[in-house]
Amino acid sequence: MPILTVTDLTVELNHQIILDHLNFSLEPGQTLAVIGPNGAGKTVLFKALLGLIPYSGQVTWGQDIKIGYVPQRFSVETDLPLTVAEFFSFKSATPDQITHSLNHVGFASPADILRLRLGTLSGGQLQRVLIAWSLAGIPNVLLFDEPTTGVDISAEESIYNLLHRLQTDHHLTMLLISHDLQVVYRYADHVLCLNKEGLCFGPPKTALTPKTLSELFGESASIYHHQHQV
Repeated sequence: MPILTVTDLTVELNHQIILDHLNFSLEPGQTLAVIGPNGAGKTVLFKALLGLIPYSGQVTWGQDIKIGYVPQRFSVETDLPLTVAEFFSFKSATPDQITHSLNHVGFASPADILRLRLGTLSGGQLQRVLIAWSLAGIPNVLLFDEPTTGVDISAEESIYNLLHRLQTDHHLTMLLISHDLQVVYRYADHVLCLNKEGLCFGPPKTALTPKTLSELFGESASIYHHQHQV
């Protein structure tokens, strides 16, 4: 049975159609990449899936679903006194679950990172803390809205490798928004091409045709192609 079924999903904000009769489904353990130009409705889609905004149509999750979510941007002032441990106190998770999630994202000494203030973390460290925060509580679905925004290429590589390992090891279902087609081809089982309506859905190698990419980004649009190492 699908873990997620979306039927005729339509979102209207300020009298403008942001998503128009969107349909797709996802099986347990699969990774779905959502791509499209700025303003295509990608983040709005995630908010609708999470029930954060009103919509028409139907979003049906499987039974006993726990969702972890990492937003596109999480800005932290350098002088913010909040520690990582205090940040995790807002999460319904046991100390063992927090330690386990921090270990999973590559922190060899969770006790050390928990003592640090959020504002002192590097971009890569902050993203890993956010991913660990989303993992605490043992979700079976993860939503990542451009999870490498604001980090350098080396940290980006580590984060995507981490997400892929977590997805494989724990049979997680993952939905991620990305502008990087190399990431889509490498990690996604399916890709959803979005520009207010669904322009394509399927395996990246068959769904991402030159015609579809032209409809999404225009003839002269540039698309990020980072060379990720296997």
